[in-house]
Amino acid sequence: MEHLHSDHFELLTLVVIFSLLGGVLSVLAASLFLLVPDHWRERMLPHLVSFAIGALLAAAFLALLPHAINFSEGDVHDITFTVLLGLMAFFLLEKMVLWRHCHSTSCEAHTPEAALEEHHHHHHHSDGKGSTGAMVLIGDGLHNFVDGVLIAAAFLVDTHLGIVTALAVAAHEIPQEVGDFAILLHSGFSRARAFAYNIIASLATLVGALLAFYSLDEAQHLLPYVLAIAASSFIYIAVADLIPGLHKRSQLTATTQQMVLIALGIGVIYLAHSTLH
Repeated sequence: MEHLHSDHFELLTLVVIFSLLGGVLSVLAASLFLLVPDHWRERMLPHLVSFAIGALLAAAFLALLPHAINFSEGDVHDITFTVLLGLMAFFLLEKMVLWRHCHSTSCEAHTPEAALEEHHHHHHHSDGKGSTGAMVLIGDGLHNFVDGVLIAAAFLVDTHLGIVTALAVAAHEIPQEVGDFAILLHSGFSRARAFAYNIIASLATLVGALLAFYSLDEAQHLLPYVLAIAASSFIYIAVADLIPGLHKRSQLTATTQQMVLIALGIGVIYLAHSTLH
């Protein structure tokens, strides 16, 4: 009994550490990124986005979905149907202004590059943009909460899967947080205020992880379906949110760079998953 309690505490510790990695540390990394001169930041960000696409897709197809199918004892149809429902749900969430940066009839940014471009061109005109900043923070908090649930669910299935999931979350959160910072600054927030609010929003990852850890621990039969939702979340973010931004640069050299960095993202997750196993 004491051994079981010790294992439970160790698992909880890992969930806390890696949900903070996916949340708070991503904000810290993004804030450091803002210290880089504008022209360097604008050149580097698309590369980070390409890497994140590879990491998200690899985590979905090489880690989360295989584990979801195995854990569901081979009921593949239910798992793939859950992924499909998840994709539709995230589409509707985005339409309802709950997932990312869209607001009323205009869309500030669906990619971090667009957010930086918007900030770069309009940072002297922040009138009436406070509501946009508030929507970003609400959307970011909800997004982080969901990320926390997904990280905890992955850890409850397999420690190695939890680590890989947290790495994929961190990979896409860093460029997203840079975009969030840009929009908040454009909305009239000072750098200190934008940083403080982003840190608060990032703590939703830990809240989601802790709630999921204690509720899903008692409902193990739900875990494969939560993993399927995690996979659909990662696929949706990569395909609907990040990839469209890459099409703005269609030159052969840019496409080659994107493919290499996407492959690098896939390779990192593949190596992490295979090495941990």
